[in-house]
Amino acid sequence: MSIDFDAVIIGAGFGGMYMLHRLRQKGFTARVFEAGKGVGGTWYWNRYPGARCDVESVQYSYQFSPELEQEWEWSERYATQPELLRYANHVADRYDLRRDMRFETRVTKATFDETANLWRVETGQAGASGSAEKVTARFVITAMGCLSSPNTPKIPGLEDFKGPTYHTGNWPHEGVDFTGKTVGVIGTGSSAIQSIPVMAEQAKHLTVFQRTANYTVPAHNRPLDPDYVRQVKASYPEMRKRAKTKPAGIDFTINPASAVETSEEERNRQFQERWDYGGLGFMASFSDLLLNDDSNKHAADFVRAKIREVVKDPETAAALVPKNIIGCKRLCVDTGYWATFNRPNVTLVDISDEPIERITANGLRAKGRDYTFDCLVLATGFDAMTGALLKVDFRGRGGVSLKERWNEGPKTYLGLTVVDFPNLFMITGPGSPSVLTNMLPSIEQHVDFIADCLDALRAKGKTVIEAEPEAQEAWVGHVGDVSNITLRSTCSSWYVGANIPGKPRVFMPYIGGLPAYIQACEKVVANGYEGFALA
Repeated sequence: MSIDFDAVIIGAGFGGMYMLHRLRQKGFTARVFEAGKGVGGTWYWNRYPGARCDVESVQYSYQFSPELEQEWEWSERYATQPELLRYANHVADRYDLRRDMRFETRVTKATFDETANLWRVETGQAGASGSAEKVTARFVITAMGCLSSPNTPKIPGLEDFKGPTYHTGNWPHEGVDFTGKTVGVIGTGSSAIQSIPVMAEQAKHLTVFQRTANYTVPAHNRPLDPDYVRQVKASYPEMRKRAKTKPAGIDFTINPASAVETSEEERNRQFQERWDYGGLGFMASFSDLLLNDDSNKHAADFVRAKIREVVKDPETAAALVPKNIIGCKRLCVDTGYWATFNRPNVTLVDISDEPIERITANGLRAKGRDYTFDCLVLATGFDAMTGALLKVDFRGRGGVSLKERWNEGPKTYLGLTVVDFPNLFMITGPGSPSVLTNMLPSIEQHVDFIADCLDALRAKGKTVIEAEPEAQEAWVGHVGDVSNITLRSTCSSWYVGANIPGKPRVFMPYIGGLPAYIQACEKVVANGYEGFALA
């Protein structure tokens, strides 16, 4: 029987765009389905005030094309959402990607046909006037992003609020003007830490409801110096090569020393140096910050002292000081976050010991008190890693659903494939480094693996590839073993699904580092796609 496409790709973010480009290069036919009206993925949807990348722009970029690296000009050290979206659109234009994309089209179901060895893919209605589609493809590749399924908290009365409610993960594209408005913000994670300082400059009054205090390091964002940009562009290959040797896939220097074995004076000097430079490299001040409790405490205490230095009110400062391990939850990068709580129009309400009772028509009730505001902002994050995948009804062998198969937590082989779901690939799926790394090189590595795999199957005359149960169990065990070595798996975070009630507690990303992961993938390929059954 005829097949409509060699591959269906779900999502037109950085993963889906590069996947389409690579498949075209190899002569495969592909169709991309995207729920939004344009490309960009994360940077299409996340338009909240202050949204920007927490990896430096010159590194958070594609590296598959030297010409693309040279022609694109980043304006700031940390690119804003509008600039990142312009970059995504530039890539789509440069490689004429949109002709194989269908926008405003959400994939609802994908069923593997065991007789024909192909996927039957169904979509919802396309846009306001389009029709639903049914297509067939030999392969399905998900590129839906790790943080793309907004988490709306189940707080009683949420539907009763009379004013507008906004979620940072699904922000109105026309923007929101908070001038003269009183605003309530629920959440103090990464998106809140970026947006709160900007909203506070506009709003008449901002009330922040904090369940968990979070660590954040200063971005020290600035316009990029032209001389620095020239230096980077002249040595891009060397920088990319160095980055691939680092656990997070980011080119910064890791101090090999132990914090606990370093003198207090030198330890604080190292911390201050990283603090003054800004960004995620703070956690590379010493090599054992996520391996040794005492070393971690030194880093945490350094940041806690900074909070007390900045925040003038002792009670507010005490509430903002995190009590958990630094780096256990996602480390945030900010611009003026703590100083915002010195503003007379900003109030912090600590709800760590007592959750919000309910949302009311004019605000919310917490700790026995009613708070009123004009607008409500939910900065409550995402159903990470698995949320978007489980919104699609994937059906594998014997009609088994992915949701059923992952009932006790996600299990994958290499974060790329799942037993009983032949010819289904996931870009940056659970069990891969993904969110613990610079996402762009992790995306490119996965896309290259998948494209080369499809090429190898074609060369061998094979049409089906499927993870073997023993290989998947071994990989899941390895991911769990590695996570237990570090302090990162010791607290409640979205890495383990703790922000979603009822979600199984499993440390989802691979914490062994990008170099070790790449080596594992290369070994699989070198051994004839070891751990996979081909037919």
